Amino acid sequence: MQTRTLGTSGPQTSALGLGCMGMSALYGDTDRGESLATVHAALDAGITLLDTGDFYGMGHNELLINEALRTAPAAARERAQLSVKFGALRTVEGGFTGYDGRPHAVKNFAAYSLQRLGADHIDIYRIARVDPDVPIEETVGAIAELVEAGHVRHIGLSEVGAETLRRAAAVAPISDLQIEYSLISRGIEEAILPTARELGIGVTAYGVLSRGLISGHFNRDRKLAANDFRGMSPRFQGENLDRNLDLVDALRKIAEQKGVSVAQTAIAWVLSRGEDIVPLVGARRRDRLTEALGALDVVLDADDLAAIEGAVPADAAAGDRYPSDQMAHLDSER
Repeated sequence: MQTRTLGTSGPQTSALGLGCMGMSALYGDTDRGESLATVHAALDAGITLLDTGDFYGMGHNELLINEALRTAPAAARERAQLSVKFGALRTVEGGFTGYDGRPHAVKNFAAYSLQRLGADHIDIYRIARVDPDVPIEETVGAIAELVEAGHVRHIGLSEVGAETLRRAAAVAPISDLQIEYSLISRGIEEAILPTARELGIGVTAYGVLSRGLISGHFNRDRKLAANDFRGMSPRFQGENLDRNLDLVDALRKIAEQKGVSVAQTAIAWVLSRGEDIVPLVGARRRDRLTEALGALDVVLDADDLAAIEGAVPADAAAGDRYPSDQMAHLDSER
């Protein structure tokens, strides 16, 4: 497994991480047995970075990871690195009501996560979205105290803009910024990515296949389950979907010429953006994981990159990456 280092203060991780959210929520029905097998397969392949959130399935995802690690070989379990997001407030019905970044809440969230994960520390800990009522300095300061106490190893951030990134880094070392980055989500390139690099902060890129939209496996006739949040995503709606899948068709031609899949091409493009970027792949099945791992062997030369960006230009995507109410929570979009 290839490795990368998250910024100047962060850990060395596998070049790909496994995003585990979809094993518990938001993408329709899940298969516990297949989820566990997929985590085990990822560990066997050398993936070390497992990304989760305490609100994924209201704790279900952390418990799932706990079970996967308990039943994995000891060597794989010891190599595993846990990246955890916190702060999202939920309702019994599954709705989101905001975020809580108060220092005492931060420590409360961490205590519950450590219990559910069956761990004595969290490798990277980050608030999922900035709490608009709490200065980021206070939230980061609370995580820094957890680092001093040995409960957390590194401080991360999620979906923050360049200014917030600077303010947070002035309080304590930040290992990485977790943010959406893909061929059709390139907003970070203007200010956020240059600022992260200036500050020595790595990037863990989620949504590298745009929730399956640019995986090559999504088609216009697919019917989404009622509990699949993509049914509310602007990029999966009507004419937006048609325009976005046209981009995928253009990307498919390039992938076929190289003898690789569309998903492998899209992941390889993110990998090519820099050694300080670690893509998170949201595979829920072993076959999808195997496909994603194949991206590590895809070499994109200058001509390939030019062809890919010609087929899928920056800002070519139709529709926002979240519904409007969720976009409002993104400090990175301000």
